[in-house]
Parts: sequence; C-alpha cells; structure tokens
Amino acid sequence: MNCLLWFFYGLPIVHPNSTLVLTINGIGLVIEGAYIIIFIIYAAKNTRWKMLGVLAIEAAFMAAVVAGVLVGAHTHEKRSMIVGILCVIFGSIMYASPLTIMGKVIRTKSVEYMPFFLSLVNFLNGLCWTGYALIKFDIYITIPNALGTIFGLIQLILYFYYYKSTPKKGKNVELPTVLTKNTVTSGNVSVTVDK
Repeated sequence: MNCLLWFFYGLPIVHPNSTLVLTINGIGLVIEGAYIIIFIIYAAKNTRWKMLGVLAIEAAFMAAVVAGVLVGAHTHEKRSMIVGILCVIFGSIMYASPLTIMGKVIRTKSVEYMPFFLSLVNFLNGLCWTGYALIKFDIYITIPNALGTIFGLIQLILYFYYYKSTPKKGKNVELPTVLTKNTVTSGNVSVTVDK
C-alpha cells in the first residue's frame, strides 16, 4: 500500500517532476508483486484466501483514492496535498512497525528478534530519502522519512546496547539417535535386542 501510494504521488498528474519517486516505487511494486505471487502460490488455502481478501481491500481503497483525487482535486497542489498526506500516514506506519520489536528487545534485553541489517537498511533508507526530500523541499517525503531515520537510529542504538547481553546460540548439531533391532532366535524362543 505504501509503495502504491508513493507511485501514485510520483505520477505527473499528481506531483510533476518526481521521476525518482515514481521509478523507485515502480520497481518496488514489481518486486513486491513477485513476492506476493510466490507467497500466494505456496501458501496454505486459508492463508491464500486471507491474503487475497487483504489485497482486494487494498485495491478497492487505492481505486477510491485515485478516483477521488482525480475527480475531486483539479490542481497539482491539491492532488499533491491529498496524496501526500496519505503517503505521510502510510510511510510513518511502515517505519513505526518495528517499534513493537523494540519493546520486546527492551523487555528481554536481547536483540534476537531484531536483525541488525534490517535496522541498518531502515536507517539508511530513511536518511537517503530525507536528504532527497530536503533538496527538493518536499514536506510529504520529509516527514515519514525523517521519522524513519529517527526510528532506525533508535533501533541501531538498542541493537548495540543489548547485543552483548543477547544469549549466543551454539552451533552444535544434535544428530538423531537410530535404534537398530536384532532378533536372536534359539529354538522356540525369539529375543529382540535394541542397540
């Protein structure tokens, strides 16, 4: 949803001269679309139907946004403002989603559930887009990405603070025990021995 909204925001009919926003989010839509298709192919039947329901709701919401903006707002400024506000909301939600994991890190004093590289990329992504937004003076790109930079930095600080207290999992591999049975027969008596 976030990528769809940013793609719509970058279209010339909404916010002219946003080629970078349009291309990056267009590529993101293709990659995410491939991921969703693969997920739906291999998901269990119940999960597949739930995901298709969520996608239908998102498609209906996006269709309503597109129709409402194109019919109701007749200037680039109004279209940019409406779609920009939605982008700020959904972009902020995307960047804030790791906050639940950050709470778990503080409670458990372990970074086991917060991958370092995901936190690093979250921070760098927010930083790059904030820099871009400040160059272009685009408040709608600045707000969610500045929040993303702050949230990413907090994640990295938490990671380094709790990294040493995280219990290390051993790399020992426990092999399964295999029992073999030997049957010894003597006269009328049979005995089975487990080895």
